[in-house]
Formats: sequence, structure tokens, C-alpha cells
Amino acid sequence: MTPESNMFIIGEVVIDDVVGTASFCCDLKKCKGACCTLPGGRGAPLDDDEVLELQKAYPGARQYLSQRSIAAIEAHGMVEGSPGSYLTTCIDQRDCVFVYYEDDIARCSLERAYQEGKADWQKPLSCHLFPIRVRTLGKDFLRYEQIEECEAGRTHGIHEQMKLHDFLKDPLTRKYGESWYRSFLSHCKTLL
Repeated sequence: MTPESNMFIIGEVVIDDVVGTASFCCDLKKCKGACCTLPGGRGAPLDDDEVLELQKAYPGARQYLSQRSIAAIEAHGMVEGSPGSYLTTCIDQRDCVFVYYEDDIARCSLERAYQEGKADWQKPLSCHLFPIRVRTLGKDFLRYEQIEECEAGRTHGIHEQMKLHDFLKDPLTRKYGESWYRSFLSHCKTLL
């Protein structure tokens, strides 16, 4: 959050105002799933309890993965880090190990397995919530991470008249519940 940012609180969650006012809607045809292939070798952040969910979902997701991804998982595992700071493993300091490509677009094998009924868990919350990032220091702090790779999503959001808070309704509800989301949405409307 920038020094000039304003924040609001819903329940125990502190939210940067820009989360409630920004326009955003992914445009996969333009970004090609860049959020799953960012350079730097840091995969998707995982809550500790998501590690077990990831392991249970892997058999359903495996069939969509390339031999390269399967070999990386067998050699290095699906997860790196330690309690409180787990991440999905990356290949060559870039692709999340759960990425598969379809028409040159990076897609999530975990989400596909979930959508096709082959897994009960959708994907890491950090992925589902992106471009919102959650930082926990006693309370959750939500901030909008405006990376260059998502410029097409910002433009598409304006064109489609889609607000970030509407685009991320499902993951925000998944994380905090329907009652929280209704309160959050009500406050967002006062910011516009």
C-alpha cells in the first residue's frame, strides 16, 4: 500500500480502498496466463492447510500436465518452503509446476481437474484471489497488486465495466464467506 492509500475494515480484514474502486477483468487472450509464469522462481503462496489439499488434488490434475511438469514434481516436489511460507514449486524459475498450455495460454491443471469433477479442491486461494494479495499480520490486509503483466486485465475491466470486487466475488466469498462479501460490496459501492 502506498503512503497516500486509504483503507477500510470489514470484520477483521483491512482493505486498501483501491480494491473497492479499481476496474479489472482478466483477458487471457492478451496476457496468456502470465500470473502463472512470472519470472523469479517464486510459486503461488500457500496456506499451511492447502498443502494437504494440493496433495489430494494432484492425482486429478496430473493428467493435464506435461512430462516436464511431472518430472519436476517427482524430482523437487509440488511444494517448497516451510510452515507459514509454503509456495508451489516452479520450473526454470518461472512456470508454476501445475501449469499446462492450451493455445499458447498458461492454464491451471488444478482448476481444470476441479471443473471436470476430478478433484474437490479448486486451486490455491492466492491464485484464485489474484491480483489481490493477502498479507496476514494478526489481521488480513488486502491489497491490489498492479503488475505490468495484468495491464490487459485493467483495460478489459474498464471496457467491460467490471470492478475488481465483482470479478473476484467467488474467491472473496470462498475466503471470507457470503455475509462478509455482502458487507464488503456494500462498502465498495460507497467508494464509487
